[in-house]
Amino acid sequence: MIAKTISICPTGIDAVRIDVEVDVAGGQVATIIVGLPTIEVKEARDRVKSAIKNSRLTYPARHITVNLAPADIKKEGSGYDLAIAVALVAAAEGFITPRLSQFALVGELGLDGTVRGVRSVVCMAAAARESGLEGIIVPVENAAEAAIIKGILVIPVHTLGDALGYVFGNIEIDPVYLDVEKTFARASSETDLDFSDIRGLPVAKRAMEIAAAGAHNILMVGPPGTGKTMLARRLPTILPMLTLDEALETTRIYSAAGFLNAKNPIVARRPFRSPHHTTSDAGLIGGGKEPRPGEISLANHGVLFLDELPEFNRGALEALRQPVEDGIVNISRAAGAVTFPSRFMLVAAMNPCPCGYLGHHSRACRCNQGQIMKYVGRISGPLLDRIDMHVEVPASRYQDLRGASAGERSETIRERVQAARDLQIKRYSEHKTKTNSVISGKALRRFCELNGDSEKLMAQAMDQLSLSARAHDKLLRLSRTIADLAGEESIGTEHLVEALQYREILYMQ
Repeated sequence: MIAKTISICPTGIDAVRIDVEVDVAGGQVATIIVGLPTIEVKEARDRVKSAIKNSRLTYPARHITVNLAPADIKKEGSGYDLAIAVALVAAAEGFITPRLSQFALVGELGLDGTVRGVRSVVCMAAAARESGLEGIIVPVENAAEAAIIKGILVIPVHTLGDALGYVFGNIEIDPVYLDVEKTFARASSETDLDFSDIRGLPVAKRAMEIAAAGAHNILMVGPPGTGKTMLARRLPTILPMLTLDEALETTRIYSAAGFLNAKNPIVARRPFRSPHHTTSDAGLIGGGKEPRPGEISLANHGVLFLDELPEFNRGALEALRQPVEDGIVNISRAAGAVTFPSRFMLVAAMNPCPCGYLGHHSRACRCNQGQIMKYVGRISGPLLDRIDMHVEVPASRYQDLRGASAGERSETIRERVQAARDLQIKRYSEHKTKTNSVISGKALRRFCELNGDSEKLMAQAMDQLSLSARAHDKLLRLSRTIADLAGEESIGTEHLVEALQYREILYMQ
């Protein structure tokens, strides 16, 4: 007899419906799984067999064929176990109920029949809803994240017996509901970090405010211990609060990476990712045999902080160039291609030289010119050109640390940043982009015009600093953000002068 159930196959942050067909027939005793399964999926036959037996059910000693359709989609992971087991029992016992065609089943089976959690459940629940299904049956530990998707019933199960009982109508299980707005509001509460913790460094803090207002990428250069990491970690506290739509998109990425749990089913605050400089290309950009999101996607709608920038693998840094500009990363493999969002603010930090003390007010640099040039040369010109702001973070003096009063609180700075963002949203209402850092060339010419004096200053800067066309556009975008923070409708000379200061630091022109 043939029985059919439904499961879901994740592909990136999306997913597609999979029909699980099981045929129990006479012939040589064997269990065969077809439909382009990977090794993990083929191993399901052993997990399913033990789970059925240990659930006090009879595993049929017959020829069993499991087909995962459509057959041209590669099936990976252990999430098909539950659907295969339920279909096999239905085929062996001749039980066909409406719920077999109304609910998707997702979960890994333990040998004792328990149902274990899997990743990408948010994506799977969304796919089930889009397929017109009534609901999805998931492991208990995945129920909260699946309930983020509205318009579909989420049935939590502890064991294979629970799933069989619900599908065949022997028991009823209450669906899990989640008040997404309430959960989002509660989880987005403030952190302990605040900009008022930082003493001194007025130029660097001003640069951070500008970067936050226009979503500009920024590079900080300074000796060790000057506060570069403190500044970076507090940047999310002055960014506008994450919107619910942004949170849901980022949550799908974290679900695909397997980073969600019952206590934290939704990403409610802007992510801050700070990978170590030994991170591999796949770890930073994403990929692997079974493509998963990398750090640039986990930082979606948040901050990606690369400390000790020159120490990162050159290939990984060069791979950043396309995602930084496009806001997405395409990962192609022989089995197919996936796309992950990667709309992040890049914040990088580095020392001015190998020893770290070039330009320090009290410590002598031990590096020669050749060593400095080699160190700086680890970062390519094209990558530097894509970083809008280059800021010097000097070593603080004693009086700055002990005598300076506490600076502005993050909440106060965020209000100014939000006001500047509101101007941008209104200005670009007819455009896809909503921040100055990513406006198109057409919008750039329309909204970033310069007056006569500013035109002369820009011409001089282009010649003296040998700026590229990309750097020219980034200066205009940066000037537009500075003008927005000042509440000015047009870009003035003072705004362009300040923007130019963030391109002239040391050797970073």
